[in-house]
Amino acid sequence: MYYLPQPPLGLLFFGFFIGITCGLAFDATLKQQVKQWQKDVQKSKPTDLSQMSRFLLPFFGICVGICVFLAAGLEIFLYNRAISFGLAGPLTLLTAGLVWSQLKKLIVQLLEGGSKSLDLDTFY
Repeated sequence: MYYLPQPPLGLLFFGFFIGITCGLAFDATLKQQVKQWQKDVQKSKPTDLSQMSRFLLPFFGICVGICVFLAAGLEIFLYNRAISFGLAGPLTLLTAGLVWSQLKKLIVQLLEGGSKSLDLDTFY
C-alpha cells in the first residue's frame, strides 16, 4: 500500500502565527520610534540611527516565521523537510537582507527631510 505523508499544516499555521505576531510587534515599535524621531526633529535635536537595533528582534521573528511558513508550504509539494528548509532558508535570508537595507535607506531619507510630501500622521 502506498503511503502519502500528511502535510505539515501545524507547522504552516505556526509559522504564519509567528510572522503575524512579530509583525505586529515590529509595527508598534516602528510607530513608537517614528513618533520619537518626529519629536526630536521638532526640538532640533539630532536623530540617532543607532536605535535601529530596537527593530532587530521583531524583524528577526518575522523572518523566522516566514522561513517556517515557506518551508512548510514547500514541504507540502516536495515531501522532504530538509530540501524545503534548504530552499526556504537562503530565500528568506536574501529577502530579509534586501528589506532591511531598504528600510534603513527609507528611514534615513525621511529623517533627512527628503520626502516632505509623506505625512506620517496619516498612518496612526
